[in-house]
Formats: sequence, structure tokens, C-alpha cells
Amino acid sequence: MSQAWKQPAALYVKSVGPKLIPFLKTFCIYFVLWLPTSNPSWISALVKCLPVLSLAFFVLAHGFSLGTLPPYSRKILSGLLFSALGDVFLTWGDQGFFIHGMLMFGISHILYSWAFGLRPLRLGLALAILVLGAVYYVAVYSYLRGPMVYALVGYVLVLGLMSWRATARAGLSRYHQSWSRGCTAAGGVVFVVSDLILSIDRFCFALPHARAIVMSSYYIAQMLITLSIVEHSDQDNLWKRN
Repeated sequence: MSQAWKQPAALYVKSVGPKLIPFLKTFCIYFVLWLPTSNPSWISALVKCLPVLSLAFFVLAHGFSLGTLPPYSRKILSGLLFSALGDVFLTWGDQGFFIHGMLMFGISHILYSWAFGLRPLRLGLALAILVLGAVYYVAVYSYLRGPMVYALVGYVLVLGLMSWRATARAGLSRYHQSWSRGCTAAGGVVFVVSDLILSIDRFCFALPHARAIVMSSYYIAQMLITLSIVEHSDQDNLWKRN
């Protein structure tokens, strides 16, 4: 690891560490309370949403410290808010609101993809992700029923779009050693893993400790995507000029 990479890392941690305390506290609260999913309530929905809402507050607080909220940050903020709505719907997922939650998260992925941009395209990566998505869908197809047969197609496509744009940016020219791009790439991959485990546990067969794995990886993915705004604030459209 080069010295140029180590120095920004230290500055990065020092800058964002204190601002992440609300997220880390609400993250711990969720797992300490561990409210049962069999008896959903507005309290359990709020507890589930708090870590993501804390990340939205992080985005606003960072924008306030800069005196402006750049376009990239606004899109990430919007994605977080739609994710929080998705969490609310999924709290009552077994009561018929699972597809509503998928829709909210689908919008969130589109907003994240919009923020990440379309440069560079890396169409080979897009094709690889599309093939993996198709393989996954074929594998779970026989377990799907009703509207979920079609809803999952759309969700796989937008999740694949988000992960493609997140990972495509990681090696962008001379800015490849970038915390912003590293965070988006890692966040996109972890998000896919989280949703993959969730869907297998829900549609196919029960996985041990699935809820703990899904929620911890989900919150980590959201945190990584959110952290990308810190470096990106100073070079919001720099990638466009490459």
C-alpha cells in the first residue's frame, strides 16, 4: 500500500469517525433489542429504520459543514430515504407489503446508480453481472409464486444496475485509489450479498442466522455507499472530465 493511500486513510477516518456515532449507536440498538419480526409494530419499524435515517442525517450534516449539498450527495440522500421507506414496508412484509418494500428499494438502487454515473461503461462487467443475475433468477424461479415471478425480475435488474455502476467506478483512471470509489464498489457488492441471502431465506429454504447476516450486511452496505459522499463532495463531477 502506497504512502499516498495511507495518508488519506488516516484523514478519512478522523474526518468521518465522530459523525458516524449516531449510526453506530442505532446499529447496536437494533441488534440489542432484536425485536421479533412475528409481531410487527411502528416501534419495530422505527428501530429498523434508525440506522439508515442516521446515515441520511450524516449526509445532511456533512452538507451543512460544507455550506452546500452537492448533487451526488442529494441522490445518495434520496436513496437512503427510499431505503428507509422500504424498511418500513418490509417490517410488514409477511402481511402483504413485501413487494411494496421491493419497489422502494428498487427506486433507491436507481437513485444510487444515477449518483454513480455512467463513466466508464465497462460493458464486459455489465454483461457478467447480467449473466449472474439470470443464473440466480433461474435458480429461484421454481420457488416464486404470483406477482413475485415478475417483481423479482425488475428488482434483479435494478440491483444489477446499481452493482454494475458501483463496481465499474472503482478502477477509474488515475483516481483508482479513491475512497469514494472504493466505498461505492464495496457497498454495491455487500448489498448484493445481503439481498441474495435474504431472497434465498425467504423464497427457497431457511438459512441459519439469516436475519442477523442480512441486516448487518445491509447496514454495512448502506454505510459504505454513504461514506462515498465525503471524498466526492470535493470532486463531485471530476469523473466526468476523465
